[in-house]
Formats: sequence, C-alpha cells, structure tokens
Amino acid sequence: MTDIFAALRQDPSRIADACITDAYFPELPGHQTGKVRESYDLPDGRRVMVATDRQSAFDVVLAAVPFKGQVLTQTARFWFDATADICPNHVIDYIDPNVIVARRLDMLPVETVVRDYITGSTDTAIWPMYQRGGRCLYGIDFPDGLVKNQKLPRTILTPTTKAAQGAHDAPITPAEIVERGLISQAQWDELARVSLALFARGREVAAKNGLILVDTKYEFGVDGDGRITLADEVHTPDSSRYWRADSYAARLAAGAEPESLDKEFLRLWIAARCDPYKDTIPEIPPGTLLEFSGKYIALFEQVTGRRFDPPPLDRPVRERVAASLKKAFPGYFG
Repeated sequence: MTDIFAALRQDPSRIADACITDAYFPELPGHQTGKVRESYDLPDGRRVMVATDRQSAFDVVLAAVPFKGQVLTQTARFWFDATADICPNHVIDYIDPNVIVARRLDMLPVETVVRDYITGSTDTAIWPMYQRGGRCLYGIDFPDGLVKNQKLPRTILTPTTKAAQGAHDAPITPAEIVERGLISQAQWDELARVSLALFARGREVAAKNGLILVDTKYEFGVDGDGRITLADEVHTPDSSRYWRADSYAARLAAGAEPESLDKEFLRLWIAARCDPYKDTIPEIPPGTLLEFSGKYIALFEQVTGRRFDPPPLDRPVRERVAASLKKAFPGYFG
C-alpha cells in the first residue's frame, strides 16, 4: 500500500492509471449513468452496477480518487453481510472488486437519513440549516445553543426526496411524504423502523472499532414480492460520516473539526475555498486526492478489520473490470 501511494505521489500522472472513470460497456443492455456508478439492467431482472472512482460533492462530479470504487464496493459488501438479518438487500453476487450483480428493484422516491450529531456542510445537512436560524428542521424542533458536531439528545430521522441526476435532494417531513403520495404510511413506518435498526447496528460495530458513525443515508426499493429491500450502498464513506472516537471529545472542546474518514474531508476542503453552490469549484490537487483516498482505505480497514489490497498499477482497472464482465456475461460479449 505504502509503495503504491509513494509511486503516485512521485508521479501524479499515474493517478489516472489507478482510476476507472469510464465504465460504459456498450455490450451490456439497459445502461444508466449515476454520479459514481454505471448500471445495466438485464432482461432477466438482474442489475449490474460498476462503481467507478469518480468523486462527486455538492452534486457535481469533480475528480477521480484512486481505488475509491473498490473501497465502496468492499465496504458495502461488509455491511450488507452484517445487516442481512435486519433487512434484505439487493445483492446477488460480487464478480469483481468494483462490480456487483443485484436484483432490479422499484426504487422508492425518498432517502432516509439517520443522524446522531448536528453537523454537515451541504444544503440538506442540519448544521447549515440550524446556523441560518432554522429551529424546526424536517419537522423536528431543535433548541437554541447547539454547537456544530455535538451529539444530539436522541437519534433522529431526516428524510429527503430522491432527486433526478443533476438535481438536488430536498428536505421533506414524514407527514409530507405520505401527504404527497410518494409512499404509503405503512411503507414509511417500515422504512423508519428498518433505517433506525440498520443505524443502530452500524453504530455498534463502528464503536467496537474505535469509530463514531455520525450519520448515514439509506436507499430502498421494492422487490417483486413487495418487500422493502436495501439498495445502492450501505455505511460507506460516500453515504456516511465517520469520526475517530479517540480524538472526538478533545477536538470538539477545542472547536476543531473531528478527524473524519469520509467524504466530508473533501466537502470542507472545497467549502474553505469557494461557495460550491455559486462559484466554480477549484481543481483538486493530486496530493489532496491521495490523502482523500487514504482516508477511505483507512475507514475500510478500521471498520472491517481487513487489509485493503489495491490493484496493481501495471494493468488498467477498466481492463480488469471488462474481463470480469465478459467472464460473468459471455453471451453479451461474444
């Protein structure tokens, strides 16, 4: 690991060799592009999802982060396995470090976000809303005098609408979800129950490994039997915030940001240099991208207790992914 990062720092031009940003394979049908993943819907109901190394923040794709897609896929795999007793998930198989085969679901048009702390830097995070004077957020009343990054009196659930590609998620209350007919009351009640149970499991496992699971988002769909099913990813550093537990209290007392192992590192780097919703976001230096990659890898290793094995730099990641897809779906590749 150290050798690979040393090589990339010495020659930043090789960062591109360590990344997959283009995961479009025209041989596979039903192609769809997301900010991070390329997906393919097969006629038999399976969905192939390729996690790229593209990095988005503030709803914009900004750069490529070495090994990120592999970290996301393998971290999600750990958590899908660790939470399968709480809620069924969409995974059928893992055919490559960056690729899963899943069941295609009818996705629900809301995301559930569970929070234990008041923090964040995006428009839907509760700290910016609170800082602007909001005291009733997502239908929940907040007292005056809260400090950024402090623990909330109780775990809260703050849903958002699920925006189309290129649009922004929007805060919404549980009552509004049902009133607008986005999902039924029974579906919302089940989403809330499952989301809180998943978060409790994540918080427990993270704590045992010296981490604080700060908040996270979940996406769900409905399978052919009408069961609510966990989809996309779970408890990854893209969908969750994690802080190192051993330094949290001292840094909070000093008014410093917690030591994070997640996407917030990059959000804060950007927000310190521009208004990401109004200004052009500056180019992210190679050293910052490598530091960011190191945080994602450290999170994987700390939360799972497993060693992360990066791919060798002598073969493009896209080439390996293509070989894995061809082996799994020979009928499409000829």
